[in-house]
Amino acid sequence: MAQLIVSKFGGTSMGDAECMLRSAEVSFRQGSSLIAVSATSGTTNDLISLGKNAESQGWEEAEKIISKIQEKHIKIAKDLKISEASQKKLETLFEEMNSIAKGVHLLRDCSVKAMDTLMSLGERMSSVLFAEAMSQVLKKHVSTKTAELFDVRQVLRTDDSFGKAKPLTSEIAALCQKHLGFLRQGEKVVVTQGYIGMTEEGMTTTLGRGGSDYSAAILAEGVSADVLEIWTDVAGIATTDPRICPKAKPISEISFKEASELATFGAKVLHPATLLPAIRKNIPVFVGSSFDSQARGTWVRKDVKDLPLIRAMALRKKQILVTLSTPEMLHAHGFLFQIFKIFNDHKVSIDAITTSEISVSVTLDDSTLLNKKLIADLAQIADVQVEENLTLVSLIGNNINHTPGLGKIIFDAISDINVRMICLGASKHNFCFLVNEEQSTDAIRRLHETFIEAGTEEMA
Repeated sequence: MAQLIVSKFGGTSMGDAECMLRSAEVSFRQGSSLIAVSATSGTTNDLISLGKNAESQGWEEAEKIISKIQEKHIKIAKDLKISEASQKKLETLFEEMNSIAKGVHLLRDCSVKAMDTLMSLGERMSSVLFAEAMSQVLKKHVSTKTAELFDVRQVLRTDDSFGKAKPLTSEIAALCQKHLGFLRQGEKVVVTQGYIGMTEEGMTTTLGRGGSDYSAAILAEGVSADVLEIWTDVAGIATTDPRICPKAKPISEISFKEASELATFGAKVLHPATLLPAIRKNIPVFVGSSFDSQARGTWVRKDVKDLPLIRAMALRKKQILVTLSTPEMLHAHGFLFQIFKIFNDHKVSIDAITTSEISVSVTLDDSTLLNKKLIADLAQIADVQVEENLTLVSLIGNNINHTPGLGKIIFDAISDINVRMICLGASKHNFCFLVNEEQSTDAIRRLHETFIEAGTEEMA
């Protein structure tokens, strides 16, 4: 029996008719059974802009954005010469976009719930077009398979946390068995949407920016796929961002644990949550470029043969460092509990943390999370100091916390760069520290030269 392969294509892979046909060829060659697609490149941003303009500006501005979105998709439709049935589906989605925008404008209120429905239209439009592209490629190759458009909201059940909904795993598995159980028969190629889901009450949700990768992994878990493929505009995962280090090297394989750390601490190729469903079902993940599908790409697996000390490194910019200090912390129990409870009450996630006798420092990923009420609540239990414009530099690898001399090599390489905070010991796969944002790229270049270009693997 053939493998059940779930493939996901990003926005650039959906950029125009040529990109869609190229991606469809990749899907055919790979033998994809279920394909999740992103909105065409730039459309999600346009839809967000539409919601905001419809709420706060004149209707003329909203109409301009609506026209821009429609013209982009109409051009792709004409280039693909889509069927009349698909044309009608597209027009229905245009009407829905217009209606939602008008409702937002009349009410002068774009709620998170309304924005989710508006943003879902990007994937719903691109999937109509890509299903046509897939059908054309199947016919071209005289395949007995047929392409079928499927609304992912039938199976991707979520809670009602609009804007960043949480998938309901057990419900999704049951619904996938009910609606997609036929995939193993290998008679159809199903095209669906990434990024979106639906509550039990039938309300459309989104999984947050970057959620298309995540939803593809959730679907792979739900249908018990043999392989999950993530197709982007870059040929796999590299040792660091090639835009920072031109000598960045492609990584042929990486472990789930390393890739999870790398995604969490700044790598843009994978969404941080993507790997969780794949890890649960031990589904190998391939990351490749739809623009160069013959390139080697990167395999992400539970077990890998090569375990270097430093596999890769990443930057996570726009970090906030919050330091809480009070003598009452000295030899007192429950202080950390109070801190974590306040962050929990405000639904704010902490990234890195370090402590001393009377102080605790934590990093946050987004300055918008640090609202006045949160600071006021923290100020009730400690003095609060906030530092901005910082970057978290992370080195990802293996056996990091049990390798003598590693710290010396790291800090010798960046001896003239001030390190604001260090986080080491919680994971054998990660060593991270904070530096000023303007020095972060220089730090990465030096560390990449030291560990990747020159090589220090004799330490491992």
